[in-house]
Amino acid sequence: MTLTAQARGTIAELRESVARLHSELTRNELVVWTAGNVSARVPGEDLMVIKPSGVSYDDLSADTMVVTDLHGKLVHGELAPSSDTAAHAYVYRHLPEVGGVVHTHSTYATAWAARGEPIPCVLTMIADEFGGEIPVGPFALIGDDSIGRGLVETLRATRSPAVLMRNHGPFTVGRSARDAVKAAVMVEDVARTVHIAHQLGTPVPLSRTDVDLLHARYQNVYGQR
Repeated sequence: MTLTAQARGTIAELRESVARLHSELTRNELVVWTAGNVSARVPGEDLMVIKPSGVSYDDLSADTMVVTDLHGKLVHGELAPSSDTAAHAYVYRHLPEVGGVVHTHSTYATAWAARGEPIPCVLTMIADEFGGEIPVGPFALIGDDSIGRGLVETLRATRSPAVLMRNHGPFTVGRSARDAVKAAVMVEDVARTVHIAHQLGTPVPLSRTDVDLLHARYQNVYGQR
């Protein structure tokens, strides 16, 4: 594949940033051993950067990140891409607004996925980031784009950037890989809090009106512009 100098530069920057973002997964205790992955779409190209399969987080670097097309075919790199590559690629092919995808097996979010139960919108943080309950996607086997199909189907029916794939774990998306990592950190945090709330009693849901107001403020007003 022939790439422009600009595209090659962008890919080099993404390989660096995607490698660095994997350290956020370990720092926030969202993954164990070699599980989990971060990917980023290459703007203007039908390509993505993703973690290689089965490589220790301690050994990840810009040089070990691999580049594939949006059907999961290896374009650049020495290592085999993640086993979740087909799922990430399917999301990028069908949701052009998505620039980053993350998958973890973080403990509390995965526990909700094991129950096949959405995380209810009972916290302002859930309304802010997820715009309502965090939905459950269908069970799908690893290895082809079945997970991707379930993700896209579920994401199209929700404002949430996170989906709990049943009996598997959370996937998150964002306009960038960093946004997707942020959602992965936040989904684990609220999954833990709501689990504890259930142990104490019955959590009180937020009204739809309040959820809409909180989500709009957080997405459009909160932070630096």
